[in-house]
Amino acid sequence: MAQVERTYEIHEVAVLTGLQPARLRAWERRYEVVRPRRMANGYRRYTADQVALLRAFARLIQAGERIGHLAVSAPDEVLARARDRDRQPAPDSACIEAIQALDRERLESIVAQQLALRGLRGFAEAIVLPLAETIGELWALGELPIAAEHLASEVVLHALKGGLRSFRGDGRLMLAACLPGERHEWGILARLAMLQEEGWRAHYLGTDLPLNDLVNAARRLLPAAVALTAHDPETVRRSLSGLAALPGQLPAGTRLTIGGRGAEAHAAFLQRYGYQVGRIGPPWAGSPRG
Repeated sequence: MAQVERTYEIHEVAVLTGLQPARLRAWERRYEVVRPRRMANGYRRYTADQVALLRAFARLIQAGERIGHLAVSAPDEVLARARDRDRQPAPDSACIEAIQALDRERLESIVAQQLALRGLRGFAEAIVLPLAETIGELWALGELPIAAEHLASEVVLHALKGGLRSFRGDGRLMLAACLPGERHEWGILARLAMLQEEGWRAHYLGTDLPLNDLVNAARRLLPAAVALTAHDPETVRRSLSGLAALPGQLPAGTRLTIGGRGAEAHAAFLQRYGYQVGRIGPPWAGSPRG
């Protein structure tokens, strides 16, 4: 039996390409850069080839090119130009090679070297975040098996969590967790690594955390801030009632920040309840040591 080709909804394409849904729709209307299939309910479905092309557009535009000029180029030309630009060695390229080879020992060695060389923040910025993006792209395009993705997560996240334990700051406490149903933790751990090197004390409570457990932890530990994350708007939508009630359940003065593309899709709602929405970080000005 022929295998059914995987397709992607517009919010998934936004995550994979870094392009907001509004921009994707505008490009479709004005430039017809891709023509996604329309379902009976009107939803767009993009093929893997279309996602790859949109990623190429995004990379070239980030490098300073203009969509109006790129849109008149043949797709193969756009892809080739993006590949040429990507051929410059990246700090995470050795990690990708080890992951694709399922070479755990080599990956662990590279990660340990990079962590020692760059420090926790540099490791998070130069290795973890680019690596997460590349792995997500390769997996979505069917070029990375689940076993390789799991290997990468186990090794890299173990290193990040170890770094957070080893290099604790001495400033104010920030509790952090992934919303119920959210299991993507690369981004929040990388951001906590950056904040901790600035002096914050980061206490990570893990993935898929019930909001009641978060409240209980906050009442016990009395953090200065609580940080949450979710990459899928649907995950956030399912928790909106709990998120609306959360500010009133936390100790007085606790600040709230929520990141991830899922949160950005519900920014107006969340901001009404006092959340800072966007990149996870301290929602006030001043020193982390207060």
